[in-house]
Amino acid sequence: MLFDSSLRRDLARTFGATLVVILTIVLTMMLIRTLGQAALGRIAPQDVVLLLGYVALAQLPTMLSLSLFIATVSTLTRMYRDSEMSIWFASGVGLSRFVRPVLRVSWPVLLVVALLALFVWPWMNARSAELRERFERRSDLSRVAPGQFQSSRDGRRTFFIERDSEDGRTGRNVFILTAQADKESVTSARSGHIENTDDDRFLVLDSGQQNEQNLRSGDKTLARFETYKVQAGDRVLSSATAPPPKALPTIDLMSEPTPAAQGELTWRLGLTLGAANLLLLAIGLSATQPRRASNWNLLFALLSFVVYYNLINLSQAWVAGGKAGMGAILVTMHGGVLLLAMALIWWRDNGTHWSLRRRHGNNGGGLKQRMQEACKK
Repeated sequence: MLFDSSLRRDLARTFGATLVVILTIVLTMMLIRTLGQAALGRIAPQDVVLLLGYVALAQLPTMLSLSLFIATVSTLTRMYRDSEMSIWFASGVGLSRFVRPVLRVSWPVLLVVALLALFVWPWMNARSAELRERFERRSDLSRVAPGQFQSSRDGRRTFFIERDSEDGRTGRNVFILTAQADKESVTSARSGHIENTDDDRFLVLDSGQQNEQNLRSGDKTLARFETYKVQAGDRVLSSATAPPPKALPTIDLMSEPTPAAQGELTWRLGLTLGAANLLLLAIGLSATQPRRASNWNLLFALLSFVVYYNLINLSQAWVAGGKAGMGAILVTMHGGVLLLAMALIWWRDNGTHWSLRRRHGNNGGGLKQRMQEACKK
């Protein structure tokens, strides 16, 4: 009872501290990346916080697994260095006895990882795609802030506008600089508004002029107009487009026989199985010598985590590319890691006893031989 409670208390405390540190680092990196995308005009500035939340949910299964893995390795390593493990081993508690209290602390986290990977991950990808598609549907005119110059998505047009409506569809004092391969034009108008025609979106300018210059011949043309229509962005994306596999629910992926769907399902199941296998690996990799003040076991454990998660990503690519089947990958990779972790724990439990028995047997045999020689003399 004392063994279980002390181990669970230390493991929970270490897991909480590790998760806070990893979450802070990852959220800071994602915030910088999201702000950069907003500055480049790829996402709407008002959606930065919402998109950051979606990205955090997407990375949360990996962060939880890594935090749990590091917490287990750190807790058991500390017990080795403080000679607590020697006391438990001398009391008849083997390393395999640590599996049960570790799983008692970790099963809620493993359940959260499974729910996030199987259900929250597709929902988050669908919402993120919806945000990006909604922003892509906006015209170049609606992306321009009042009183600021801003380029279009393709970089061929530069806009300056003063809006006078709340919906952003009508503006006054419109300025458009268009640069193409062989000509450049400057269009200015007193006002403009947006018109939708089928899947196209046009900017209709009123009372303006256009100054066009041919860059090859140097000819200039000045034209005045009462009404001028120019396309204000690319063709609007169709909402009926099939979503990517990562945005499909897990139940739909199970009914999809395509390699892409099977690859995505392999990745989601791999995250859940990988988080459980990493716990067993952490128990075996945490062994260290109390007299050696080094962190090589922690570095080796982190390297094992990186290799294992890269293999999970590669398994998705292999299944999606038709190079392997989903069942074969799940059994071979994750089953192999499970056997490796169990073998490592068994070796930690029995390797020391075998070495002590061998050493004791060798010493006993030498002592018996010396006693026989002394009796003969």
